[in-house]
Amino acid sequence: MSTSAKIPHGDDKVTVELTVKELMALTGVRFHNNHGVEISARKKLNEVLVGTYERELEDKSPISYELLL
Repeated sequence: MSTSAKIPHGDDKVTVELTVKELMALTGVRFHNNHGVEISARKKLNEVLVGTYERELEDKSPISYELLL
């Protein structure tokens, strides 16, 4: 049984500004003396993700049930 989630506007592109160190941290490079680099990068990604969905919710239209199947 295969299930897949359909995300409205899931193929839209977003822009996130990261430093080279943050990008490296997201690919798996470890900065042993500076764990804050990875934390900073993840926070930036989460902020963009939340901002993207907040713009969609401003429409105040519910997500169609068919889109969730």
